[in-house]
Amino acid sequence: MENKVKIGIIICDRYKNCAGGKCFRSIKERAGAFDIYKKKEVEVVGYTSCGGCPGGNIEYAPAEMKKDGVEVIHFATGMVVGYPPCPYINHFKNFIETKYDLKVVVGTHPIPEKYYITHTKLNTWNTKEWEELIKPTLKDKGIRLIYD
Repeated sequence: MENKVKIGIIICDRYKNCAGGKCFRSIKERAGAFDIYKKKEVEVVGYTSCGGCPGGNIEYAPAEMKKDGVEVIHFATGMVVGYPPCPYINHFKNFIETKYDLKVVVGTHPIPEKYYITHTKLNTWNTKEWEELIKPTLKDKGIRLIYD
């Protein structure tokens, strides 16, 4: 059994200048959506933005990542905590999984508490669809505060 997984990360274009600190920290700590790799080595093979609304890079970046061995693509947590959250996220996920036969996980690092509070007040995530989308990164308050 292979004990290593190669991943790619796609971030929202609004955050294209993000250095990825929380994402890379959460990989190291196996926190947030990366807790599924607790017993595996993780290699980040690609890191890019969606290309801006409506996500032009979504059509091409996964192909390049797959050529480089990516097995799973993670959409950065910024795609769900930014305001407004990415309105195309399910379209992107379905497209990549269908066209490239790659697993897509929504989220990287745990949702920081400040974003949780804001989106709770705004009722942003009060649908079955959003509850499912944030599940990998919605952790307990203690972890949300650590990533605040």
